[in-house]
Amino acid sequence: MVVLTSTTIRIGAYIFLRWIPGHHAPPVVLLSAVLYAIAFISVCQSQGWPAAAGRTPSSASSFNGIIEGERRLAAKSSSEKPGASKKERRTWAGWILLSGLPDPTSFQLTAATVCINLLACLFVADMVYRAPMMYPAHDLSFSRVGYVSDTTASLIVREPKGSQLPIFVSYREVPYVSGRAVDESWKAVGKVYWLSNETDHTFTMFINGLQPSSRYQYAVSNNQTGHFTTAPIAGHTAPDSDKLTFLTSSCIKPRFPYNPLSHPLSMPGFKHLARWIPDLKASFMLFLGDFIYIDVPRRLGSDPETYRREYRQVYSSPDWPSVSQYLPWIHVMDDHEIANDWDGNTTVPYPAAADPWHIYHTSVNPPPVSLGASYFQFTQGSASFFLMDTRRYRTPSQPLSANSSEKSMLGPEQLSHLLTFLSRREPEGVKWKFVISSIPFTRNWRFGSTDTWAGYLHERQIILEAMWSVSPGIGVVVLSGDRHEFAATAFPPPEGSRWPLSATVHEFSTSPLSMFYLPFRTYEERDGEGEVCVKYVPDGNSKFGAVEVMGGKGDQGVMRFRLFVDGEEVWDHVLTTGPTVIGGRGSDAVWG
Repeated sequence: MVVLTSTTIRIGAYIFLRWIPGHHAPPVVLLSAVLYAIAFISVCQSQGWPAAAGRTPSSASSFNGIIEGERRLAAKSSSEKPGASKKERRTWAGWILLSGLPDPTSFQLTAATVCINLLACLFVADMVYRAPMMYPAHDLSFSRVGYVSDTTASLIVREPKGSQLPIFVSYREVPYVSGRAVDESWKAVGKVYWLSNETDHTFTMFINGLQPSSRYQYAVSNNQTGHFTTAPIAGHTAPDSDKLTFLTSSCIKPRFPYNPLSHPLSMPGFKHLARWIPDLKASFMLFLGDFIYIDVPRRLGSDPETYRREYRQVYSSPDWPSVSQYLPWIHVMDDHEIANDWDGNTTVPYPAAADPWHIYHTSVNPPPVSLGASYFQFTQGSASFFLMDTRRYRTPSQPLSANSSEKSMLGPEQLSHLLTFLSRREPEGVKWKFVISSIPFTRNWRFGSTDTWAGYLHERQIILEAMWSVSPGIGVVVLSGDRHEFAATAFPPPEGSRWPLSATVHEFSTSPLSMFYLPFRTYEERDGEGEVCVKYVPDGNSKFGAVEVMGGKGDQGVMRFRLFVDGEEVWDHVLTTGPTVIGGRGSDAVWG
């Protein structure tokens, strides 16, 4: 029992802290620790320990038959081979440290092996409880930029100290394009006299009347400041660039993989991202869900304050400023902002989960498609975007089959708006439509697939056919996250169909930004399903993609996807749109 429980503690703690922080591990580890303590004390008492600790190995009583035989054999071997004693003692010491057993001949070895198990338990408890108990982030004072259009910018500010009120917000233009004179004088945006817990001491402001493709600095009277760059006019690129660049990823959890020396709110993946931000010069981050993990490693409440604390902790991370001071973030919601594999619409705990989601994210997201909706669309440069909500409106994933016409991921109204987005004509120069999904569009992920679009194939087929029917010369790309792996998948139209091969839809699914990756392979292309694996990269605790959409001049659109894993660029892929005239499945088959 001692060896079994000790092994369970160590393996369980290692998996939990360095591999997968599942909610099953902490109770298993802590229960094993209790059983280990009971069994350990029982073994010590049966052997008269610690009185036996002063005896020599040859005279000490053994504490079970197996160990007794090994000790007798060691003693015999030692008497026959004098030179073997030190080696066997080292072997015995290693066994004690590895197994967690007490050594009746050595207090030091016994203490060491107990300390190993004690540290493992303390590290698990530290991972689960330290951040929520000691870092609730009630004193968080921060600001960040959300959606930025060609003429407006959205800003959220949090300030819990009443002594800072009223709060003034101002901005100014700063030199950006060489040779163009700018007015660098500060201009007032507005002031706030009162903040309360109703909005978690936050407020949102919109800066209007800005110039396209211009650089600005904002300042808040509570010593918050930052920079942003307005978007170019739709269909154009900035004067100093021939492309629009934005980033995409999902899934973050503080201090994972666990390091006892790290700050409890540190984000290892943010460090990798921050290193690339100056070089990539991205316009914004599209974060595709799981900004918080309310139920990992353990759910500690289902009230609005518990959810709010999780958001505040991310924004309190010492690594957050490095990825936000010059990079606006746009968000969609996924399950861990509510509950794992959520398909309960707006039932409990959705209202509590939606409270901070609206306070911190949708308040500075692009405009919703319709009043009260939690899905969004916007156009920037040569690209147009539709950000789906795959949680709030869906029907349950069970018990209906994936091909049931009664199942819906989006709900009728959101589906109608998406189909309208896909069929509408885009401004001249816009060559790409990006459909943003928090969960994978492909069914090639075989683990937990009922929670993805693989569980809603009837509705997915309707969307795919609308994507294949998009106007010639416009490419369609799906960006997704959730799986803690990366995969690029192509969806060519069926052979012999009315759609040309150039209508092929591509998906890039990228995650996590700072979380675990799956230790086993779950993505598999199967014959006859028509979903082609372009690239699969499962390993890596930090993954993000950089999407470069080239300027919209000419008939053909070009985009490049660059994949970064643990801070290194590991793969890139270029796509081009088909011709602007409808053709057969031959000369216009330009994809991949």
